[in-house]
Amino acid sequence: MKELSPPKVEELFNLRSFRESNREEINAVTKMLKKRGKELWIQASLADEARFVQVGEDVSFVINQNINFTQNCIGSCRFCSYRVELKENKTDKYRLSLDDIGVEIDKAIARGCTEVCVQGGLDPELSFDFYINILKTVKAKTSNIHIHAFSPSEIAFMSQISGESVEDIFIELKKNGLDSFPGTSAEILVDDIRRIICPDKISTSQWINITLTGHLVGLKSTSTMMYGHIESLEDQAEHLVLLKDIQSHSKNFTEFIPLPFIHTNTVLYRYLGARPGSTGMQDLALFSTARLYFGEVIPNIQASWVKLGPKFAQISLNTGVNDLGGTLFSEKITKSAGGSHGEEKTVEEFVELIRDSNRIPVQRDTLYNRLRTH
Repeated sequence: MKELSPPKVEELFNLRSFRESNREEINAVTKMLKKRGKELWIQASLADEARFVQVGEDVSFVINQNINFTQNCIGSCRFCSYRVELKENKTDKYRLSLDDIGVEIDKAIARGCTEVCVQGGLDPELSFDFYINILKTVKAKTSNIHIHAFSPSEIAFMSQISGESVEDIFIELKKNGLDSFPGTSAEILVDDIRRIICPDKISTSQWINITLTGHLVGLKSTSTMMYGHIESLEDQAEHLVLLKDIQSHSKNFTEFIPLPFIHTNTVLYRYLGARPGSTGMQDLALFSTARLYFGEVIPNIQASWVKLGPKFAQISLNTGVNDLGGTLFSEKITKSAGGSHGEEKTVEEFVELIRDSNRIPVQRDTLYNRLRTH
């Protein structure tokens, strides 16, 4: 495949100016992330009180299905074990056809899903039309499922292979049925870290500007952070301050999802000295910091049960968390990296976990509209 030109995206955010003007705030957030012992439990208690004031006693979840449509990828992310290199005569083994995707949508409809989350590798044999046709395939099956699809890295890739601007890509995707997009591929928004963990991925500035462009055309997204590998607490703090600053401009993040690094099968852990994921105390410090720091700017904090496990995700509900994510039904990426907590959760399992926490189980849609109280 020929070398791709950079994605065409307008600069909407000045990263250098941000760092110069937010150093004190980054230092303050770093101190929160460092809390341990009694100080951490006090912070966690304050975060739980803030959660009650901001979002009440509800703990939400969404009935959704993941569709990871291709493992072929030109990337070299060193934390990813899902990617396979393109091999001649083997492309179909690692890529879903549009008919295959249609079958997955039939399954999602039968399961009562309100959302499909569609993501894949940067497959050099796909055209922009294929991405459009994914959306058309879903909408041809049903207009009642929200399409949450295509990370900023995938949007950049579409711009590269089509020659279109990121703004035009988003406009075309939205016209054909895209309802929102995942804020994945953020990892840690510090370029010194990105050069090691994902050297071929979009830069911090590109991620921010692509995300803001999507927000400006009227699409909402999640916000995420992958932590527990080679980054410092200062790097985590800079990432959090960046997300809050972005949200102050666009107001189109639906939630914050901390994603602990799953290390077992990764190059980053085996050969490049990464830590084996986060510790429990680091998780609780991050959840409580996120609740207290983001406040009502990003009021929804999600715990990833597929990465943390259901028991620890339940514990996190006492430290500022108010959402447990989705049923997933088909989770491949965490599993390939060595995740051991399964690929799906039933509604009944969510309800039991939430009620056992003395909280109110609420089924929501992708945009946090209440659909049903259990």
